[in-house]
Amino acid sequence: MITIRTNQSGFEYDIHSLVKSFYPAMDVAFEGEKKFLEEPPLFHIEIIFSDKEVEAAFYHVMGQENSFLNRTIEIDSSDRKETKNRLKRILYEMLQEHTNKVLPWGTLSGIRPIKIPLKMIEEGQPEKEIMQYMKDTYYCSDEKIKLSMQIAKREHALLSRLDYENGYSLYIGIPFCPSTCLYCSFTSYPLGMWKDKVDLYLEALEKEIDFTAVKFAKKKLNTIYIGGGTPTTLTSAQLDRLIRKIKCSFDLSYLLEFTVEAGRPDSITKEKLEVLKRHAVSRISINPQTMQDETLKVLGRNHTVQAIKDTYHLAREIGFDNINMDLIMGLPGEDILDVRATLEEIKLLNPDNLTVHSLALKRAARLNMFKDEYKDYKMENTKEHIEAADEAAVYLDMTPYYLYRQKNMAGNLENVGYAKEGKAGIYNILIMEEKQTIMALGAGASTKFVFDHTTRTERAENVKDVAIYIDRIDEMIKRKQDKMEEISWH
Repeated sequence: MITIRTNQSGFEYDIHSLVKSFYPAMDVAFEGEKKFLEEPPLFHIEIIFSDKEVEAAFYHVMGQENSFLNRTIEIDSSDRKETKNRLKRILYEMLQEHTNKVLPWGTLSGIRPIKIPLKMIEEGQPEKEIMQYMKDTYYCSDEKIKLSMQIAKREHALLSRLDYENGYSLYIGIPFCPSTCLYCSFTSYPLGMWKDKVDLYLEALEKEIDFTAVKFAKKKLNTIYIGGGTPTTLTSAQLDRLIRKIKCSFDLSYLLEFTVEAGRPDSITKEKLEVLKRHAVSRISINPQTMQDETLKVLGRNHTVQAIKDTYHLAREIGFDNINMDLIMGLPGEDILDVRATLEEIKLLNPDNLTVHSLALKRAARLNMFKDEYKDYKMENTKEHIEAADEAAVYLDMTPYYLYRQKNMAGNLENVGYAKEGKAGIYNILIMEEKQTIMALGAGASTKFVFDHTTRTERAENVKDVAIYIDRIDEMIKRKQDKMEEISWH
């Protein structure tokens, strides 16, 4: 346990995230939280604000008179952003001195680090100044600054094709899966228990589609993404029904990309792939996560490595020329040799996109909820893992085109999407950079309205429970309607 006391609220998230980055396995508690006095702390942190300065001090024992480490900096209390950055820098310096650790992303704890250089590129600032700003302000490593600039420049070029004000994207969530993976915390339901509800779910979804089509009739639909869950848990007839409904409801003449997350090979059939191809789906995912049979068993994925290969080759035979594959670094029981073996298999398949995730242990994931059951499985993710993935991407003639981070991420690293020339996923960039409104339909979907020249965002959330979503679909639609009226959406 590490305990923290501060006399000013509003910075708890940033403080907590930074301390956890240095001590990922340690509980961190603020004064006032139930667990604050549950056990003697490893050490205690005091952060005291005044109008002109902030003092941070580390103590071996709470209430001890003399600190073993402290810093004081001047602040302008009227400038919250600068105050936050200065506070995080002194905390970083102290934690680095105390642990002798260096974080590759420095003080950055948000999930969208590319927003910083992208905004500065759009403002016309020189590359050298942007890189120096990231080093001085956030203590990012040279390696991560270089990666950020590379991705930001590519994103800027790809997004220049879009009309932010008059364009929008569409997300449709299918919250069913063949089974729930060990690491997963997304809203998903095992298909075996919900098979009889799928058609009712599609009926509710069609109501949301009708509402959206009417409200956005004068806008340009740029990208469609059907995700989940696992969309290919739908039967071929149900997939056909859903995509026909989309094509009949929306003007697709401005569409740049149509993605379906086919996902797990145990949900994919030739008939389903033929439906997707017939309806001109331009991009699909076949996601192995690993090419190690033993790990797949541990994860609860009821398929083999051979099934991944067979499904991939089938998709190529049917004619798909833009296939993404997801991998996760830091899976239970895997070491760097397993990761390198997986990457060799991926190189032989030669996909068009490769998305490399660093395992993030979410609270609702079984791997976290029942961690005692998996304590004997080593989970490691290091710079060597990420470099191995990057080398494989280079071998496949791919370059990084989007990046995001998550809380509790193994190795304090990142998720990176790589793509061959002309194969980058535009929707993936949009969901991270918040440059365009994304209408999100389905259980657990979160619509994001982007307006005022991309400077403001507002959300409208759907309930996560499938049965409640079906029963209260009219309420879900009204939520969107009310939000649009509230922000004067037109």
